[in-house]
Amino acid sequence: MEVILLERIGKLGQMGDVVRVKDGFARNFLLPRGKALRATADNKSKFESMKGELQVRNLELKGLADTVAAKLDGKTIVVLRQASESGQLFGSVSPRDIAGMLNTDGAEVNRSQVVLNAPIKTIGQYKVPLALHPEVETIVTVIVARSAGEAERVARGEDVTVRREQAEEDAAAALEAAEAFFEPEAAKVLREAGEPEAEAAAEAAPAGDEKKPAKAARKKK
Repeated sequence: MEVILLERIGKLGQMGDVVRVKDGFARNFLLPRGKALRATADNKSKFESMKGELQVRNLELKGLADTVAAKLDGKTIVVLRQASESGQLFGSVSPRDIAGMLNTDGAEVNRSQVVLNAPIKTIGQYKVPLALHPEVETIVTVIVARSAGEAERVARGEDVTVRREQAEEDAAAALEAAEAFFEPEAAKVLREAGEPEAEAAAEAAPAGDEKKPAKAARKKK
């Protein structure tokens, strides 16, 4: 489909350009959002009559976007979420979340202006672009952490997550501790039950060989 652009569109063209785009992109995005018109003879005449108004409006919007960009330049926001030891979030951080936090701080940002190809799903620090206007972009830093203290560590560049290999080693150590304390049959049940039960059993087990003296005391009686 051929359309007339009513504003600058990245990788497509400038205001007034007649470009060919996929039908779905035109019907689902450009036309309903007022970013283009079908390139018919009537619409070409219509565009010429409204061109001056569109240019004035574009300058106004660009000025507003420049103001917001200046306010957000170098800004860092902290998003607190629950996550596993490996850093995997129990959920995600979406463009809506980021726009909401920026708006809470007094900046007018629409979620469609947050350029995030996929929701954030792990603890860490991210540079997120904001397309505030076809000619104005800026970048904010988003830190995702489980607590304010952890967010400070992430900002310093520390690795606050436990690697899977380390987690598996800790679980194996917990299982060995459980096997050393319980009877073989009970240890077998723990092994079949999985890591959480083994860790709980290891925490419950007393340190040292306290079980052996107890057996000796019963034999003496």
